[in-house]
Amino acid sequence: MNFPLPEFVAVSASNPWTYVVFALIGFAFGYTLEMSGFGDSRKLAAQFYFTEMTVLKVMFTAIVTAMVLLFGAVGMGILNFNQVWVNPTYLSSGILGGLIMGVGFIIGGFCPTTSLASASTGKIDGMLFMLGGFVGALLFGETESLFDNWYNNAGYFGRVTLDQVFNLPIGVVVLLVVLMALFMFWGSEQLERIFGKKDLSKEPKLRLAGAGALFAAAVAVVLIGSPTIEEKYNALTFTRTETIEQLNADPIVNTYIYTADEMLENRLVFITPAEAFKARYNQAMNPVYLDVRAEADYNLYHIEDAINVPQNRLAEVLPVLLTEPPANTVFIVMSNDETAAIEAWKFLSASAVPNVYILEGGVNNWIVFFGKDDKTLAVQPKPEAGDDELGYIFPVALGSQYESCSPNPVEYENLEFTAKIKLQLKRDKSGGGCG
Repeated sequence: MNFPLPEFVAVSASNPWTYVVFALIGFAFGYTLEMSGFGDSRKLAAQFYFTEMTVLKVMFTAIVTAMVLLFGAVGMGILNFNQVWVNPTYLSSGILGGLIMGVGFIIGGFCPTTSLASASTGKIDGMLFMLGGFVGALLFGETESLFDNWYNNAGYFGRVTLDQVFNLPIGVVVLLVVLMALFMFWGSEQLERIFGKKDLSKEPKLRLAGAGALFAAAVAVVLIGSPTIEEKYNALTFTRTETIEQLNADPIVNTYIYTADEMLENRLVFITPAEAFKARYNQAMNPVYLDVRAEADYNLYHIEDAINVPQNRLAEVLPVLLTEPPANTVFIVMSNDETAAIEAWKFLSASAVPNVYILEGGVNNWIVFFGKDDKTLAVQPKPEAGDDELGYIFPVALGSQYESCSPNPVEYENLEFTAKIKLQLKRDKSGGGCG
């Protein structure tokens, strides 16, 4: 099954109904917060005294419900988890920020989001807390340069999730988190009984059915499992817009939907050395050259600024590629010819890395295109070079020191090529929780 979820939620003038959907979700979210008592600072603060644990139960119910539905959708192929924004982990600043926010929560009775909920219902304490939050954010922005290096680098792990930390299948992590939440629900009720003198016999029995349903759903996520890279690849579709200019008339705009294999068959993701070179000087693009060859070939000859990531290490760097690259980033993968680069393109595209293209003909073709006038490139063609092997014999390993590794932009200012790169802007990051 391949449900076009990203297209459904994309906010655009051509799909105004998404605004209605978002408004309904926001209304339901705000209504639930107020109904649960999240606008009452006394109820919020009471959780720290173990007399009223509604906040913990509501928050963890929301977290585990969303988690089960999310990874259930991932397992059924409805959603690619790599397209979901995951906040990068900054361990050191996260711990310090958590301590500051926790103390503020205890003293003020609100977190940032609940203060908005309280302020929206006219509560003065919520308004003042919200105002304090804005002033604090302003002061942070004005002083951040004083500790920028520590703030952005200390304890930085990038996009990391629990299944990666513990090396467990995602379904098992979901089940363990649900079991932890159910234990916390039970423990919080015991705390309410002991410290809040609460009569648990009056609690609705429906909560037990909900707990059972949540556990069953978590087990189902384990059984469903996660789609393989091959399954993700087979479900891929690409939308391409082609504009045909007309003389004395409006241009004709055609939109086509291709499968991943059709993109390869029609050579729509193969860019010439000329386009790959020009991308470096295109202010609208941020090209990243990924050289997926073996390190030995990379050391012999490689394009300037190309990053060597052998094909078998792509999975290791995937979290980096998915974390905070500029929206206009274009990944250009290359091998000696095209074989390894095609496999790398399949993996990266199936993993939801946007704007991935293949250097047509690979490094061998780059040398043919730019190396003919390179006086420093004293190489001989390699007779009977095999599939995706470097087609030349290099007497020494100079890496990117050859002239053709970084051609002169003045000499090649007027290169002509058919542009293949069409930027696919990714969805921007969004906040959540009590942030």
